[in-house]
Amino acid sequence: MKIDILAIGAHPDDVELCCAGTILRHIAMGKKVGILDLTRGELGTRGSASLRKKEAAAAAKILGVTFRDNLGMMDGAFSNDSKHQIEVIKKIRQYKPELVLCNTIRDRHPDHGRASSLVSEACFYSGLPKITSSHNGKSQQSWRPKAVYHYVQDRYIQPDFVIDVSPYFKLKMKAVMAFSSQFYSSRSKEPSTPISSKNFLDFVQARMRDLGREIGVDYAEGFTVERRPGITNLFDLT
Repeated sequence: MKIDILAIGAHPDDVELCCAGTILRHIAMGKKVGILDLTRGELGTRGSASLRKKEAAAAAKILGVTFRDNLGMMDGAFSNDSKHQIEVIKKIRQYKPELVLCNTIRDRHPDHGRASSLVSEACFYSGLPKITSSHNGKSQQSWRPKAVYHYVQDRYIQPDFVIDVSPYFKLKMKAVMAFSSQFYSSRSKEPSTPISSKNFLDFVQARMRDLGREIGVDYAEGFTVERRPGITNLFDLT
């Protein structure tokens, strides 16, 4: 299966919170987008791995992605090493994305920065023919995405570019709320967390409004780059 964009998150809900609007915009453009979660989020204070799996499936249906996959790495315990890199490499070679979206380069949650470096390095190594891998018993060909973009998460990192997602804000938030176990509910008896506070979703909206304000739109999502992007003409910039 060949796709255009592979959005990768350390935990189910990372992608929805940070780049679901971007995903929706590109699907509306006719692009094929897939989601890959590295872990099941089993260390999350609220909910459970099995519940997060159901929530992730519901969110994927809302977004209309081509597929959602999970590598089942240990939440809080995966490393940026050859063992974990090869698992990501197999998925990159299987789906052959042109672009990869992944976790922020550093953040409050240590899994996010670690996932960022793991995915970034795996994308590079995936392009080396001498690193061998297989899928369903068949050898895979090398494949390197054209670019890796890191979405901004909890800690504010100045983005290198932002994408207008104003038309998709409501649908993005619907996908986010598919992970209802993680967010505020007056009926919940579970312990509180930084993202289950009453004002967390207000923060998500405020961040998007702030990024949108910089380009004169209602809502935007921000990304950092690993290398300087090129454009064909000045009118590509707004």
